[in-house]
Amino acid sequence: MEKQQIKELIVEHKARFLGRHDLVRRSVQAEVARYLLQREIVVITGIRRSGKSSLLRLICEDLITRDAAVPATPFAPVPPANILYLNFDDERFISFTVQDFASLYETFIELENPQGRHFLFLDEIQRIPGWERWLSRLYEFEDIRIFVTGSNTAILSPEVATTLTGRHRQITVRPFSFREFLSLRGVSIAGPERARELYLPETRAEIRRHLVDYVEIGGFPEVVRTGDATLLEQYWRDILYRDVIARHGIKNIREIKELSLFLAAHPGAVQSYRNLGNLIGVRSVNTVKNYLNALADVYLFQFIDLFDYSLKRQIYNPSKVYCADTALGGAVSFRFSRNLGHIYENMVFLELQRRGNEVFYWRSTRGREVDFVVKTGLRITEAIQVCSSLADPRTREREFRALRKAAELLKAERLTIITDDEEGYERSNFGDIDIVPLWKWLL
Repeated sequence: MEKQQIKELIVEHKARFLGRHDLVRRSVQAEVARYLLQREIVVITGIRRSGKSSLLRLICEDLITRDAAVPATPFAPVPPANILYLNFDDERFISFTVQDFASLYETFIELENPQGRHFLFLDEIQRIPGWERWLSRLYEFEDIRIFVTGSNTAILSPEVATTLTGRHRQITVRPFSFREFLSLRGVSIAGPERARELYLPETRAEIRRHLVDYVEIGGFPEVVRTGDATLLEQYWRDILYRDVIARHGIKNIREIKELSLFLAAHPGAVQSYRNLGNLIGVRSVNTVKNYLNALADVYLFQFIDLFDYSLKRQIYNPSKVYCADTALGGAVSFRFSRNLGHIYENMVFLELQRRGNEVFYWRSTRGREVDFVVKTGLRITEAIQVCSSLADPRTREREFRALRKAAELLKAERLTIITDDEEGYERSNFGDIDIVPLWKWLL
């Protein structure tokens, strides 16, 4: 690639990158901040259209301004001259090869004359085969910090993982949480004054209205920004056909399409490989496993296992499945009526993931099931049930009975039921059971 063209791309991409403002701060930035002083390459992954490129800009802003959210560090704010940003999705990089990286880096130094540590932000870097070898060399020999994004299956392939072993940290970006959703809509919930306002009926009603919208349009940044939920169907097609079918060379499109639509329509359901195979007409359990792994690799679905003190029983019991975004699953699945309990359960799972919890589901020998048990170290610290309402006495008794059994057998320290809008607590011989509205729990 000609040096003059490389110069033009460096200047143009950086100007556009630094010109982006008014982005919503992401909760994952607190995790990134822990790695800012470390040498490891930060690899940012996540489902398509979840805001990976925007996160790069937010990280850059923290470095330039030394934002208060970033821990105190021994180096001064980073001057813009020390920053290189490139998005390799630009079609002008089509002739760029791994041999051009050396020229690219030299051109950056010549053009910007950076002093001190250099900061590289490289978007969609998987477009250039062999990129990992170049970054591995920079890691060894240069005073440099590197942040990269890319397709999950390509950027974390076995070959790349081998080259970057011990040299990288992985950060997962997800669609907006409810807190981030509110922030984009200009609804602040921070500060003691705002916390007190949550007790006002009009404030609670406002947040509940936003929760209804959040259920409908989900957390993909562009969908939230525009309010256009029809984008979700296009996202689904792009993820399924470009990220899964094309990358994995799947020949029987009908099978994986039917499988993904079934999973989207049944969030929170326990699914065995054999049952899923029967549903889509596949006899081979290994084929079903491969399909599920391909869907999980791009973060379209995630799975949690049964908690059991016997590792063997834990492995051989079926998993529960959840979609990466509740509205995304609802936009493509065929359901005659919405099951709000399962929709809320999917939302709770995603929030537990954002909070970094190790999560399982649990079932007693008599079939009493708890939606989530949270494991911290060797202890079960919380058992959580999710349902839309406790108004039906049978539902109430079922949910409470399962939690009491989990407290008895697992010694769960906290017992929680998350509902649509009920609040209170219930006395139990094994500990009080907190009843929390979903909107309040999410915040």
